[in-house]
Amino acid sequence: AFASLVFTVTDPNDLSVINELRKGLENPEVLKWPENGGDPCGSPVWPHIVCSGSRIQQIQVMGLGLKGPLPQNLNKLSRLTHLGLQKNQFSGKLPSFSGLSELSFAYLDFNQFDTIPLDFFDGLVNLQVLALDENPLNATSGWSLPNGLQDSAQLINLTMINCNLAGPLPEFLGTMSSLEVLLLSTNRLSGPIPGTFKDAVLKMLWLNDQSGDGMSGSIDVVATMVSLTHLWLHGNQFSGKIPVEIGNLTNLKDLSVNTNNLVGLIPESLANMPLDNLDLNNNHFMGPVPKFKAANVSFMSNSFCQTKQGAVCAPEVMALLEFLDGVNYPSRLVESWSGNNPCDGRWWGISCDDNQKVSVINLPKSNLSGTLSPSIANLETVTRIYLESNNLSGFVPSSWTSLKSLSILDLSNNNISPPLPKFTTPLKLVLNGNPKLTSNPPGANPSPNNSTTPADSPTSSVPSSRPNSSSSVIFKPSEQSPEKKDSKSKIAIVVVPIAGFLLLVCLAIPLYIYVCKKSKDKHQAPTALVVHPRDPSDSDNVVKIAIANQTNGSLSTVNASGSASIHSGESHMIEAGNLLISVQVLRNVTKNFSPENELGRGGFGVVYKGELDDGTQIAVKRMEAGIV
Repeated sequence: AFASLVFTVTDPNDLSVINELRKGLENPEVLKWPENGGDPCGSPVWPHIVCSGSRIQQIQVMGLGLKGPLPQNLNKLSRLTHLGLQKNQFSGKLPSFSGLSELSFAYLDFNQFDTIPLDFFDGLVNLQVLALDENPLNATSGWSLPNGLQDSAQLINLTMINCNLAGPLPEFLGTMSSLEVLLLSTNRLSGPIPGTFKDAVLKMLWLNDQSGDGMSGSIDVVATMVSLTHLWLHGNQFSGKIPVEIGNLTNLKDLSVNTNNLVGLIPESLANMPLDNLDLNNNHFMGPVPKFKAANVSFMSNSFCQTKQGAVCAPEVMALLEFLDGVNYPSRLVESWSGNNPCDGRWWGISCDDNQKVSVINLPKSNLSGTLSPSIANLETVTRIYLESNNLSGFVPSSWTSLKSLSILDLSNNNISPPLPKFTTPLKLVLNGNPKLTSNPPGANPSPNNSTTPADSPTSSVPSSRPNSSSSVIFKPSEQSPEKKDSKSKIAIVVVPIAGFLLLVCLAIPLYIYVCKKSKDKHQAPTALVVHPRDPSDSDNVVKIAIANQTNGSLSTVNASGSASIHSGESHMIEAGNLLISVQVLRNVTKNFSPENELGRGGFGVVYKGELDDGTQIAVKRMEAGIV
């Protein structure tokens, strides 16, 4: 009998904790424990308590409506394995669970605990399930999961919905090899899903409806969690595309991503998943709505080009959306590029011609990153593309060379890589400010007509002003952009002024010679002549005149009354009575040396008659060497 008494008496430390628990409750009577003390592990066994020998192993009081705090020495129940306190009205500070090394199941959810100690999770090496949902823990500042929790290597279920968890999602949770259920909805978590969650064995992951900034970043990592059956990410700021690899989640039945900033086309792999529920509402999904295999699907409040499943988009829309995909969906374009008509005036940076075809893509300083899509080649009517001052990289697609109407392509101030494709039509390609294009790429064939000219600005209603000027390369058929633009620009600075000066000299010398000759000719009669005074012995009583072409160099004429000589364009009068008369006057009075005025011919020329204005009769001998 004595031995039996020893082995049935509850451990004093355990009994002390139980009595303190009862003492702190406002309504202990609902437990139906003996009022005058007793032995919890004795006979009869106390309700809601399970013992192993003298040690208390379980306390199960779920849903009894108990009110009051827990004893702060609860961790003295060192053999405790199950603690079921859920759905009561326990309040105050949670006691530390440090040292409860045998605790496997702890349900503390749906109570009113307001504080959690820093060492709460220390030493819980056998913990498999922990529920802290719906407790206003550290309501003012929030709290974070301590690193000590990662020692709970057996943890399978961790649920902490709406308990003021704050900060980033701990990375160590992704490395816990036994964790299958992680429910952290409606807290204050922020930042991305850590990369440590790659290939995690989770079956249920709830991160939905985080307050404040919410969780953000890509959701690509979830496509590696092939064991997932339920994935709730709604009510956050997740961005980017739904990964194509989502189709690898063959066990997935419930997917909710509504009310995020997800963009892009719905991958066919998602459309083909036989889900029970799929919620895509309130995002920025674009393109066509595919035919879904999900039993229940909703896709309202997106930017789809059509509203009916299976309906296709216009070709120009698809070409622009593929371009948008390549440049990583900048928010301004995502917000305005919706619907099935890029010419309806809402598509930022897009202008169309009179035929409602895309003619201009004008997106400078538009936060574009990524690469250029070959799909732009499908916009056959585009004439100008302005993509300067972004963060574009990679190559210019060779398919763009098929754009026969393209006249301007401005890619300045990006990070474009060589080699450049060979355009087959004349094109102004603006490339300055691309570090990787500082030298000619292999196969490039720069045009000799490189120049620096203002980049034309579209006149239609498209965004932002054009730069004042930029270096440009004029492409002829089969010609390439020069890559040594900087050095050539420096050479041009020196060569152009010198060339201009030489050209000015070349023009000035002939002009000077011409002016001098004209000046000389102005003072030099085209023909020299000598007028001889009347000879009284001449019965005709006429003035005799001899003329000769100066270009012969010299002429000598002698007659009875005197002589005159003309040497190299100068006249020297021998006799004072000689007169100098212009050839034009002689032409007039001889009727331009008309045959009807001819008086006779001699060995040195022909003699013509004429009459001056004062009636003086003259005879003019025109020498054979003379010219009219």
